[in-house]
Amino acid sequence: MTDLATLGQRIRHFRTRAGLTLDQLGAEVGIAGSQLSLMENGRREPRLSLLQSIADSLNLEVSELLNSEPPTKRAALEIELERMQQGALYQGLGLPGIRVTRSMTDETLEALVGLHQELARRAREAIATPEEARRANTELRHRMREKNNYLPELETLAEDLLRGVGHTTGALTHRSVALMAKKLGFDLIHVDDLPHSTRSVTDLENGRIYLPPASIPGGHGLRSMALQAMAHRLLDHREPESYAQFLQQRLEINYFAAACLMPLGPSVDFLTKAKSDRNLAIEDFRDAFGVTHEAAALRFTNLATSHLDMTVHFLRVGDDGALYKGYENDGLLLPTDVTGSTEGQLVCRHWSARLAFTRTNRTTEFYQYVDTPTGTYWNSTQTGTGTQEEFSITFGVPFNDAKWFRGRDTRNRETSRCPDVNCCRRPSGEKAERWSGRAWASAKLHAHILSPLPSGTFPGVDDSELYDFLEAHSGNTD
Repeated sequence: MTDLATLGQRIRHFRTRAGLTLDQLGAEVGIAGSQLSLMENGRREPRLSLLQSIADSLNLEVSELLNSEPPTKRAALEIELERMQQGALYQGLGLPGIRVTRSMTDETLEALVGLHQELARRAREAIATPEEARRANTELRHRMREKNNYLPELETLAEDLLRGVGHTTGALTHRSVALMAKKLGFDLIHVDDLPHSTRSVTDLENGRIYLPPASIPGGHGLRSMALQAMAHRLLDHREPESYAQFLQQRLEINYFAAACLMPLGPSVDFLTKAKSDRNLAIEDFRDAFGVTHEAAALRFTNLATSHLDMTVHFLRVGDDGALYKGYENDGLLLPTDVTGSTEGQLVCRHWSARLAFTRTNRTTEFYQYVDTPTGTYWNSTQTGTGTQEEFSITFGVPFNDAKWFRGRDTRNRETSRCPDVNCCRRPSGEKAERWSGRAWASAKLHAHILSPLPSGTFPGVDDSELYDFLEAHSGNTD
């Protein structure tokens, strides 16, 4: 049975359509008009026999009264306003409720409902504390690791939509994306007055997806944003009720967009051929489908375990060394805090994700092996520049799978003892500059033996500062 508010609105709608007053309909079904008014206002639940009598009087089937949809747009607004005013959030403000009258315009109702929705949104945003966000991120990462970062149902959904517009091979064109939108009942519209932080706006009533003009020259950005907006519709997403649900929806729309831009069949064929040639490379995969390096590396993680029989890891790291996005199912120990969260944690300075920033030539991928407590890994890293900072994208595999990749013959090799706290300790800022050159080399030499040093050994360096550093690095001879 539908809720009482909607039921009451439907009774009122059909009563007024029949031209009957409360007293007239009440007389026909054997109750007082005041009792019928309580039912229409959602204050009293009618017996089924009474509902049958009302339906008969209005020449309806009972099922029409029990339909869960509000009878009109205004009725939907009235129901939503009443529901929000009865909620704990509004009640906690101690403000009086607003009674909806016939003289109240639809515009006033829309404004009131909009204010309540924004109030609820801000409350949810405030509830999403950093701790909750980190916990939700960690749980999602663990779930995707169990699935090997592969979602076959979204692969099928993308393949069906691509098949519908006749796309089979090569990079997905702008025209194909527009045709996909058209099949779903949408037109892609570019406007120049969207808020700077808005990626897209979907107008369900008029069938339009509004995109910012900045995305027009950027190929991949335009296609990806449009596909993400379509995914919300295809996956029947509703407004998320928690931060965890928001993250899940974001993951799904990003996965769907990637599965359209780099379709399953052509992608697996391309990668399988490159593997057989022992010439796998993220940059080739990127260029073959006209996407960003990060998108190609992430897409590789979707397909590697399920279709190429290899475990992998992926890192996006800022130029400050902080890990912003990470995935692994190959045993690499990602840095975590006490909650198990990886976001914002510093990666080892011996990893290619950080060493790549020191290169003068950043036009090509940087290859490196790194020995870790859980094994040796081969890595390929590419750096880039975002709106705020530089970043690196790293894709890697265990040593035994390096044989399938271009760059496997690199002589770059480092040793990482992280999470050993002494692995990455080193002075920063002004201290770091003073430890450069011969002073730094000499300090490393003495660090593992803690030999006494005569006062003034290193000009410009305070002796107590020196001994503090040497003690901290006892046993660290790297």
